[in-house]
Amino acid sequence: MTTIRANCPECGDVQLKVTDLTVRLCSNDDQGSYMFDCPSCAVVVTKDASRRIIDLLTSSGVELQVWSLPAELSEPHFRGPQISTDDLLTFHELLETNHWFGDLIEMVRSAPSQ
Repeated sequence: MTTIRANCPECGDVQLKVTDLTVRLCSNDDQGSYMFDCPSCAVVVTKDASRRIIDLLTSSGVELQVWSLPAELSEPHFRGPQISTDDLLTFHELLETNHWFGDLIEMVRSAPSQ
């Protein structure tokens, strides 16, 4: 059986079986990483991996998990001013009133167009 040498930040070099590692590859940007539980100290170790390392590990029999970035990242985002702490406090105070929803609608209607 193939053994793979990896480095744990706590223990140093450790010997792993191919079943001890998992390789992850993002289908959107081809970024990859591998992870394992250290057999000595049980720390979960995750490290970035180049395409070459990914190919070496998967050709050795390490499981490959392909994942995608969340679709929400490609949604348009409002490009307005940042919300300040005072804005949050004002909104909180507004929510404590009985007529908060009507006030909120009025604020949105009277806001300048972006």
